[in-house]
Amino acid sequence: MTQPRRLLDRTLDGLLRAWRGRLAVAGRGPRPPGTDLASLRRQIDDCLSARGGEASARARAAELGQSYLSLDEAGRVGFLELLAKDYGVAPAEVERTLQGWQAAADDVARALAERQLRAILVPPRIRLLSQFNVLPQGVKFLVDLRAGLMRLAQARPKFRGFDAELRELLASWFDIGFLDLRRITWQASASLLEKLIAYEAVHAIRSWDDLKNRLDSDRRCYAFFHPSMPEEPLIFVEVALLNGLADNVQALLDEAAPQLDPEEADTAIFYSISNAQAGLAGVSFGDFLIKQVVDALLHDLPRLVTFATLSPVTGFAGWLAERRRAGGESLFQPQEARALVGVTGAGEPLEALLSLLSRPAWPDDPAAVAALKTPLLRLCARYLTLERQGGRAADRVAHFHLSNGARLERINWLSDRSANGLAQSAGIMVNYLYRLSDIEQNHESYRGEGKVTASMAVLRLAAA
Repeated sequence: MTQPRRLLDRTLDGLLRAWRGRLAVAGRGPRPPGTDLASLRRQIDDCLSARGGEASARARAAELGQSYLSLDEAGRVGFLELLAKDYGVAPAEVERTLQGWQAAADDVARALAERQLRAILVPPRIRLLSQFNVLPQGVKFLVDLRAGLMRLAQARPKFRGFDAELRELLASWFDIGFLDLRRITWQASASLLEKLIAYEAVHAIRSWDDLKNRLDSDRRCYAFFHPSMPEEPLIFVEVALLNGLADNVQALLDEAAPQLDPEEADTAIFYSISNAQAGLAGVSFGDFLIKQVVDALLHDLPRLVTFATLSPVTGFAGWLAERRRAGGESLFQPQEARALVGVTGAGEPLEALLSLLSRPAWPDDPAAVAALKTPLLRLCARYLTLERQGGRAADRVAHFHLSNGARLERINWLSDRSANGLAQSAGIMVNYLYRLSDIEQNHESYRGEGKVTASMAVLRLAAA
């Protein structure tokens, strides 16, 4: 069983135990959960009826939650389809209330009609799911429920309105003002450390020794937490304390490398930022993470003067493949084309380049490296500075850092030789520099004008 699967099963067990306790407090004994749609509909209507006091309402929500968790995958899809189809806003009620508002004779009547209109514009399914906010681990239950709903919405348009409603509900609960930034150390609970291993999405944590190295004295890890999910990181960032910019992630993560006294470091390198909760996609708090981490680092280590990333270029390989479909022979200078074709014997330089990249051991072949380095660095600079998708930088990692006010500082050759690093970006990684005095101006230039702020070295490389 995989680690994420074990964590999910443990979470579900915790939910069921907590909700059985809630039922006992309310004086309701355990009963078999409803699993057919008719039974689920009765439970949903019971929750929406608002009968009894608060304890009864929580007990009904806990019973419904137990029923949902007991369903198999097909049953959960059926439950979500039921909510999507039958528990949205009723157009006839909206029309009738709107007519009442239009016919209101005075301000008092109009204010009453406005309140009624606001009330009926909240879909019953959202009123239902809001009840889980007060249950133990109920917020985590909703976050995971939305992760399943998102998968359905990608393929089935009928779920997209429901997904948007739930995203807005969660966004109101996960406002940045409610979140707590905490440093995670090796002394954290075993369950929290296990979640770091499971949720790391950039550079896989290979072992407990690897994790311990990432939390050592010359490293930092910070995460946002929500009061209702105190042991569940929402997003976390891993930081290395160095002197000067880092240009190789394997060297950065080398467990045998000598430690640096953090008091002597002048640079903080953000080398991994991972969103830990799939169900919070589209709920943005990453914008605030780096700013708060910089403040925390400066508080503890005032000698730090440079804040930068060592970031992947996640879309570069895909962009190169798209150039083949679009016809990309004009991408290469004559000497580059001759070198690529000479190594492979291919007739076209882009075919030759992609053929070389498909060889797993190409970084150990001097001829391949010599033919690839110059065109790949130049094309990566062009991709990062010029390519757009919907008015924003085509690369999602670039968009994240540029929108946060960073400058594209340096492009590093063979900076990540892992299988994933070679597959997604030909081993290239990038330093984005967060210069505190320029962050706001860079942010405004990118958000307002679409301008990518980059160093002269990167701009010259893109123009070569």
